[in-house]
Amino acid sequence: MKSQHQVILSVGSNQGNRLENIENCIVLLHKAVGTVIKVSRLYETPSWGFDSDSFFNCALLIHSSNSAQKVLNQVLKIEKKLGRVRSGVVGYESRIIDIDIIAFDEEIINSDKLQVPHRLMQNRNFVLLPCQDLKLDWKHPIFKKTIVELLKESPDESICNVVQYLKFPLQSIALEQFNYVAFEGNIGAGKTTLATKIAEDFNAKTVLERFADNPFLPKFYKDQNRYAFPLEMSFLADRYQQLSDDLAQFDLFKDFIVADYHIFKSLIFAKITLADDEYRLYRNLFDIIYKEMPKPDLYVYLYQNSERLLQNIKKRGRSYEQKIAADYLDKINNGYLDYIKSQTDLNVLIIDVSDRDFVKNQEDYIFILNEIQKKITHKQN
Repeated sequence: MKSQHQVILSVGSNQGNRLENIENCIVLLHKAVGTVIKVSRLYETPSWGFDSDSFFNCALLIHSSNSAQKVLNQVLKIEKKLGRVRSGVVGYESRIIDIDIIAFDEEIINSDKLQVPHRLMQNRNFVLLPCQDLKLDWKHPIFKKTIVELLKESPDESICNVVQYLKFPLQSIALEQFNYVAFEGNIGAGKTTLATKIAEDFNAKTVLERFADNPFLPKFYKDQNRYAFPLEMSFLADRYQQLSDDLAQFDLFKDFIVADYHIFKSLIFAKITLADDEYRLYRNLFDIIYKEMPKPDLYVYLYQNSERLLQNIKKRGRSYEQKIAADYLDKINNGYLDYIKSQTDLNVLIIDVSDRDFVKNQEDYIFILNEIQKKITHKQN
């Protein structure tokens, strides 16, 4: 199940520097509304419904966790920021920028302020042609037709000419050069959320830890001394099995693999939770397994201070986690940092996300992507 909505936007301009207006709009949408995943070619099209200068038009696919209403509110703010003034005149008029929500997943929304899918999209070539460029697996939820089918039946006879290809921000993030990326972090750092989001945005296969299926986890938080060893052994066995299976299976439809853990975390937690004699036994088994495991091409550690971690843990509401102490989280953070310092052959990136919310704040998510790209660029140089 996807964690984000797929939103199709139509962007147009027929005043001022039309190309610059649209390029600036794409950047602002990416920073404030959602991740710009795909951008169509730029078309020059005659004005539709009134006499005016021709338009530049394109279509975008964005991923956003926001509701349709919130996306609309954000889009209106961007129009205003770019200089659009709504005169209140009934009918169409020239504009510096125009952003329409064409589709929101395959939902049907019919409110006073928003109609989705856009009620006239099937009659407008300047919408359908750019949308066709996006090559989406999408059907109109009312007409039950694809973009290609709608375009064939469109009554619009206006000619839309391709002007050029457009660049978009995600093109500069070269994550697909890796085969295997691991996101790590303390309990509540958001690694699973981030790994899932990046996998959706970059067409990657996810390998997500199956902690919820572990029967020893709730017992461990009630009685750590008794259940630490079976917990760590069961986690190690499950992580080994999952990574061995998933990393060995190549997915023709995905570009790379994103995991929300690296198997070395087993040793970090075991060192904290196990007695010395149990740890020595555990370490012997771990060393045998670890030699056989592929290492991630990029290892990203999301650092958060313990105060923020406790807030996140409380917010997500798992009953068995609510009594986790700050000093336990401190030990885990220190364990990860000690491990990272000892790894001279691992491509490591540490990102401090203590003051960031990459779920609610798109700019914080873009910050993480930019930090990853800086690491890639630095390594290449």
